[in-house]
Amino acid sequence: MKSDRQLAVLPFDLTVCKLRSLQGIDLTMKPCFVGVTDDEISLVCRTEDTPADTLEREDSWRCFRICGVLDFSLTGILSAISAVLAENQIGIFAVSTYNTDYILVKSNNLDRAVEVLSQAGYCFI
Repeated sequence: MKSDRQLAVLPFDLTVCKLRSLQGIDLTMKPCFVGVTDDEISLVCRTEDTPADTLEREDSWRCFRICGVLDFSLTGILSAISAVLAENQIGIFAVSTYNTDYILVKSNNLDRAVEVLSQAGYCFI
């Protein structure tokens, strides 16, 4: 099976939040996804690592990642996964890194996401 069809569920809850600043944020926590624009600072981290002084936060996310290192020339991988989930009314929050993509779904949708992606030919390892 191609590695872009292999997914792994991360074994913890995540929080997506908006911050006033990066001051005091432990950038060594894992996972730690930070997005900084001219308009906002967003952080995705384990729920227990969420800073106390967030401006807004959304708890109860779970995550799976595409296994392996994805070459930049590959196309449509995240699009195909999100299409399967969208067809089944499952919203996502996606984060990409240099190596791969991470797909977050609300905790109450995780089992259903695994089910529909498995039916679509994805393998969870």
